[in-house]
Amino acid sequence: MTTTTRTNEELVARVRERYGRIAAEHFPQGTCCDPNTPERVLAETIGYKPEELNAVLETANLGLGCGAPIGHLALKPGETVLDLGSGAGLDAFLAAREVGPTGRVIGVDMTPEMVQRARAGAAEQGFANVEFREGRLEALPIDAASVDAVTSNCVINLVPDKAAVFREIARVLKPGGRLVISDIVLDGELPTPLANDLLAYVGCVAGAERRERYFGMLQEAAGLGDIEVLRDVDAGAEFLQVSADANDLLQQHGLTPAAIRGIIRSVTFRARKP
Repeated sequence: MTTTTRTNEELVARVRERYGRIAAEHFPQGTCCDPNTPERVLAETIGYKPEELNAVLETANLGLGCGAPIGHLALKPGETVLDLGSGAGLDAFLAAREVGPTGRVIGVDMTPEMVQRARAGAAEQGFANVEFREGRLEALPIDAASVDAVTSNCVINLVPDKAAVFREIARVLKPGGRLVISDIVLDGELPTPLANDLLAYVGCVAGAERRERYFGMLQEAAGLGDIEVLRDVDAGAEFLQVSADANDLLQQHGLTPAAIRGIIRSVTFRARKP
């Protein structure tokens, strides 16, 4: 079935199913800090520093991001940070190191298996200042005006109602609070077979919005401003370089890399709540 014949809740269920399976079954290949694992190669390709990856459990890195947002947040000791779609906890653990024992990091993910894996990782690493909550990004289990900074890594594109996510971000941020997010946006129309492919949706491509609509919702639906794009790269080329699955998906539809060149963009951006 194509994405166009599925309801939003069916899409959400398929996303939860896929990432639950990844959390339950996927383990990095190789030994701790091995620079040649697929997860490690992808993480460094999208911006993570080797010392950051060495500082946290290898099992926290599932190779699922499209950027490295934490380094741009300029976190301070004692701050409260919210990680949307926190997965196995990589960005949450990096944030916890920055805010220190007087700070707090909350990860929210709708996939029970991811939450369980992240909690186990936090316990193993002794992060007493990190907690993970199960919940939807469109209705965050977080108090209003309670966090200093919000981050997310290649997750909002998977949510059908992105405007609701941006409104929730604005609700939970303190006045003057900030966000740095890495996500996928489109600078053109995807080839129809790819746009209608369910695997492309759960793979962070077919659910992405056009750039102008995405940032328009951030401003108009949520009232967030001071938007600045910090990183903007051809995600199609980046993923094809390191992902056999991405190459297989194109081949299944008889497409070449030229069909998506420049269309699928990986952006890392910051914004602020007035």
